[in-house]
Amino acid sequence: MVTSAEAPPVINIKNMTSHYGQIKVLDDINLTIAQREIMVVMGHSGSGKSTLFRHILGLKQPTSGTIEVLNKELTTLNKKELYALRKNIGVAFQNGALFSSLSVRENVELPLREHTALDDNTIRIMTRMKLEQMNLAEYEDLMPSELSGGMLKRAGLARAVVMDPKLLFFDEPSAGLDPVTSAELDQLILQLRDALNMTIIIVTHELESAFDVADRLTVLDKGKQIMTGTREEVKASTDTRIVNMLARKARDEEIDGDAYLQRLTDTTRVKK
Repeated sequence: MVTSAEAPPVINIKNMTSHYGQIKVLDDINLTIAQREIMVVMGHSGSGKSTLFRHILGLKQPTSGTIEVLNKELTTLNKKELYALRKNIGVAFQNGALFSSLSVRENVELPLREHTALDDNTIRIMTRMKLEQMNLAEYEDLMPSELSGGMLKRAGLARAVVMDPKLLFFDEPSAGLDPVTSAELDQLILQLRDALNMTIIIVTHELESAFDVADRLTVLDKGKQIMTGTREEVKASTDTRIVNMLARKARDEEIDGDAYLQRLTDTTRVKK
């Protein structure tokens, strides 16, 4: 297990708050993620997980606070500097997000063709190396529509790591997969971290998968960071929100009658 105390930080977020209009979506987030660490981010829908990703990728500026990624303070970078930084970051989307008109091989080659000046032979070799890692080499000429759900995720993962990024984001790696395929993908994530020396951040709702791969976990609730800790620390938490999440118990929220009435009668929210 890798901890933030054992390796230099790849991500360092301090006192970050974020809004969409007047709505606060992240509230005073403090998070340090170490080199080679696998950090799993969990929380109910609407807890702020996707917004946190957008900030770390430099797609959204915080209202306040700082975000340092790979020793670069994002709020100070211009577009050219952000573009250069993102070449060191891979993103694997939930459904693979492959281009339907391109073969598996062409999809994986795409970042190399767009962001490097490598010759065709080198691109072909690098692409096949990643497809071999994903056990997809024999399927490189298939189209995305011909792949299973697990194969789509592995192809998307191959594309995300083809440039050997220092930082990988993986959105819901186990969603929609059967238990065996999910376990195989979890093992692949661990192998990638060790082979490529990557830092990996995962958003998932799958508890078994989360506890299988995570060095540490961060739990968000309504934009607040309610806990960051090891698997053992999270499992031992007595916070009702975490206990309910681990028990898959529905939230039982109390309704503030006065606040509810205010929302219904607030004329400032009506657009002219």
